[in-house]
Amino acid sequence: MSDIQCQISNIQSQLEAAYPKDEARALAWWIMEEVTGLSRSQILSGYKGTTNFPNTQVFVDRLLHFEPIQYIFGHTLWNGLDLKVTPATLIPRPETAELVERISNFLSQRNDYFKFQISYPKGTIISNCRVLDVGTGSGCIAISLKKAHPEWQVTGIDISPEAIEVARENAKRNGVEVNFQVADIFDSNGENHKFEIINHKYDLVVSNPPYIRECEKATMRPNVFRFEPEAALFVPDNDPLKFYRRIAELFAHTLYTVHRTPKFLFFEINEAYPQELSAMLSELGYTDILITNDIYGKPRIIEARMAG
Repeated sequence: MSDIQCQISNIQSQLEAAYPKDEARALAWWIMEEVTGLSRSQILSGYKGTTNFPNTQVFVDRLLHFEPIQYIFGHTLWNGLDLKVTPATLIPRPETAELVERISNFLSQRNDYFKFQISYPKGTIISNCRVLDVGTGSGCIAISLKKAHPEWQVTGIDISPEAIEVARENAKRNGVEVNFQVADIFDSNGENHKFEIINHKYDLVVSNPPYIRECEKATMRPNVFRFEPEAALFVPDNDPLKFYRRIAELFAHTLYTVHRTPKFLFFEINEAYPQELSAMLSELGYTDILITNDIYGKPRIIEARMAG
């Protein structure tokens, strides 16, 4: 066993005091890959390019205090992207990647809805799908969609200026152009022009809004509720659909209505209330409502159509 592999074993042993064995092992490997700059295959093959690496104990100690490793190293690999993450942004989850995949596949099969020609005296304009990501955070959804569909016009908004700065940096580091703006969906008076972006016309609106009820905090792991931004996680127990309702109301009648229909809305959801969300969307005039389970069989995505 190489020196690096021995160090991995030592780190794993310490982390097992606070994490399940498999997770402790994964975290130990993550630490050593970060600090050595070596891939797992290089380490396993006994690569001897370096045995001089920084003291790893500081990372172990932070993990033992349940600080997320993504915040410790300042980035994460997610859905093929290398994303900067900070305590101003949520850490992207696998279920959000499933949401992106669902949208991408869904709209690719309906390309005729979102690509058409408009003739003007001075020429012809070809327009493509216009997407809005509400509560963009690190920008993971918006950037993934733009990466997969460069022809789409993608905008991401968030109430947090700090999150928007992270999202803009992530767009640059992943080689895409996304329009990221600070905006508050509850600022209906348009103070400081924050609401102006929402009045634009979109073909599709997507959101992974706050959806964890305050009463669920007791069941959550400390590395989530101690470190990730509460405003991006929690909703009041007495109004768990707060953000879904606001977004659905805003865009029920403001989606793009000229030249092309239908228009679509996609949400990542709390598994506890898919039926309530379905009923709410139906009351607002949305149709073709579909709930999709994640890979664990839990209802995590809801989509709907608004024909205008």
